[in-house]
Amino acid sequence: MKHSVQHISTDLLIIGGGTAGCLAAIEAKELNPDVKVTILEKANIERSGCLAAGMNAINAYLNPGETAESFTKYVRYDACGLLREDLVLSQAREFEYVVKKVESWGLPILKDDKGNYQPRGRWNIKINGEKLKPIIAKKALDMGVEVINRAFATNYITENGVVKGAFAASTKKEEFYVIQAKKTIIATGGAAGIYKPNNTADSRHKIWYSPFNAGAGYAMGIRAGAEMTSFEHRFIALRTKDIISPTGTLALGFGAPQVNANKEKFMQTKFAHVGGEGAPTPYRVYGPTKEMKEGRGPCYMDTTHLSKEQAYELKKSFLDMYPDIVLYWAANGIEPDQEPIELQGTEPYIMGGHNQAGYWIDPDRKTTLEGLFAAGDVAGGAPFKFVSGCFAEGVIAARKAITELGEVEANSASENLDVDALAEQEIDRVFGPLERYVEGQTGVTYEEMEGRLQKIMDEYAGGVSSYYEMSEPRLKIAEKRLKQLRSQIPFLVAKDTFELMNVHEVIDRLDVAEVLVQHLLHRKETRWPAYQSRTDYPERNDMQWLKFVNSYRNQEGEIQMVERPYEQIVPGNRYLPR
Repeated sequence: MKHSVQHISTDLLIIGGGTAGCLAAIEAKELNPDVKVTILEKANIERSGCLAAGMNAINAYLNPGETAESFTKYVRYDACGLLREDLVLSQAREFEYVVKKVESWGLPILKDDKGNYQPRGRWNIKINGEKLKPIIAKKALDMGVEVINRAFATNYITENGVVKGAFAASTKKEEFYVIQAKKTIIATGGAAGIYKPNNTADSRHKIWYSPFNAGAGYAMGIRAGAEMTSFEHRFIALRTKDIISPTGTLALGFGAPQVNANKEKFMQTKFAHVGGEGAPTPYRVYGPTKEMKEGRGPCYMDTTHLSKEQAYELKKSFLDMYPDIVLYWAANGIEPDQEPIELQGTEPYIMGGHNQAGYWIDPDRKTTLEGLFAAGDVAGGAPFKFVSGCFAEGVIAARKAITELGEVEANSASENLDVDALAEQEIDRVFGPLERYVEGQTGVTYEEMEGRLQKIMDEYAGGVSSYYEMSEPRLKIAEKRLKQLRSQIPFLVAKDTFELMNVHEVIDRLDVAEVLVQHLLHRKETRWPAYQSRTDYPERNDMQWLKFVNSYRNQEGEIQMVERPYEQIVPGNRYLPR
């Protein structure tokens, strides 16, 4: 079977056209309009990424009286005392710049009668953000950014540890891309679909994080030998039952406390020592999970104190980002002022936007692979990014990439790089499942492998069914089962190019899962309850584990663990929010 091959040359390749990718592209073109910037996007940049459906708030902003230092103190507290303070500080210093920039493109930000942004808590400002993604996508296109839509990245093009672009395949036809670039920014999402979700069957993709974020950016870095950090700092969202809509809107916007089946405000009483309702985010999942495990569930967000008018405003607030819950309430005769809203924890996700799993980077967002930068969910070390932090990281990475493009040509195409030979190898790997498919004959489908992966991770690596708990014996079983699963990759088949994308997504998830299990094994403490609950090491241990757990895959394919020191930059108690 003959595959069409497109060769593309660009100055700056950005993989992932979400918020971080689009902001990086726009900043690059503003800094140097003559630079050729190319975005590679699996979907279509107009409605792609985690925020494709919109937002009702910018969740990281320095409201009056706050500073980059006070923000870093809070994020450090929320991350249970361990994070890259240099990265958090640098992104916080860009919040005002990026938010005002996007507002100037047409994003509606709510203001009071004096023209000030309307806050929602310490770090939030209210927006009408249903068209957030189309607004920034249009700006990128208006700036002359070239976009390749409907193509998924498969691997980096590398030479002696230097990234010189990427390979990609179309989701619509048998077309392969060889994209050579002087600099590359990876701005894909994190990884969903590694663990079995709460919702099953036809609703299995009704999850909190975008189901299309399959960890490709992580997996390409892992395969290329990049150093990764903090995969064990998983993210588990506390969300409404079944519909998986945000509880932050209920808590921050409408003052709803958590209660158990006995109507006890358990966070306020049992977790007062870590902040009660304002406890670090892991505890807000750990608290109700513990209540349910011990027989006091279900748990709820208690909205019964709301007036009719407030309940109406609550429904309106969900329409900018999660209208499904309003439809669900209407269909089931639920009025939030009359009954509390049941909640649940989601399956775990691996991401660098809420937590800090991702590439190990320097303050300029350079990875350990020369020529490669990371921004947004795929960049590690700096949690609490949300939309504005992803904006900021895209901008920071673009600035350094443009500076380096102007300094040297050392990372330009090399005469010694046999890109055609590398492309042939990658074509064989990428299209192999399509070539193997014969109607009526057996093979392993992506759904079968995905189901097996999720079952292994759920039962042995701290999923929903085990109340997010794990131990060394169970993690060792996960390690063994994942190796067995890897042996089935040569039998994967795909009947069309869309299934081919799904096949490579599950391979990427497997790469991420294997690294995750090694991280979970290596950190012998419980620093983030629920996110990383070790039953064999149930306490936090600052004496031995106030440090980063990193990893890289060597040339033999083995995962090597590395420990990196923590550096405190902002003075103060690391376990207090101020």
